[in-house]
Amino acid sequence: MTKKPESVSALDELGRVRLSKSFFMREFLYSEVANLHGIPNIPDDPNLAVSVGKRLCEELLEPLHATFGKIVIRSAFRSCEVNAFCNQQQRAKKKGYSCASNEANFASHIWDRRDADGFAGATACIVIPWFADRYEKGEDWRALAWWVHDHLPYSSLYFFLRMAAFNISWHENPERRIDSYTDPKGCLTKPGMPNNTGNHAECYPGFPELAASSA
Repeated sequence: MTKKPESVSALDELGRVRLSKSFFMREFLYSEVANLHGIPNIPDDPNLAVSVGKRLCEELLEPLHATFGKIVIRSAFRSCEVNAFCNQQQRAKKKGYSCASNEANFASHIWDRRDADGFAGATACIVIPWFADRYEKGEDWRALAWWVHDHLPYSSLYFFLRMAAFNISWHENPERRIDSYTDPKGCLTKPGMPNNTGNHAECYPGFPELAASSA
């Protein structure tokens, strides 16, 4: 598909694209903001969106699925229109909206735009029920953060308070940075910090080994 879908059948075909063994494009197009306000959440460049979506799924989400079981997609692809509207509402301090500017989200939640340096990427906000149950009982979110850091080629992680949901990003030029909106807030690790290298297995006792994925 080389152009933005302009019919129900074309959008249906885009939704049927299989990004990996367990994930289809359709589930990444859902948006509460788009649904509530009637803004189409459809990529202008489906080929780029599918290409980076496949990398996100095959290299990050499939290994998580194989290891921890079900992965819930909370928010993923955003069209420029949806993201700009959401960012506008956030700047107006409307409750429930949380989107960075379009430029900041290129090659992140906006899958079908390259960033200012020409790199492509994709982000999804996910919940892992296996860990959400542990988190509800007091498990530190940093346990999952360090497990991902040690096992997967992510670019960035951003953790949130509810259900230990987190943004996970694949990017052509990975940053290897973890931040959090929940306590302790701020940057957990980034290149240049002493804790960015080495093994952190002592931080996630009881976690399973990385399972082989047949994505």
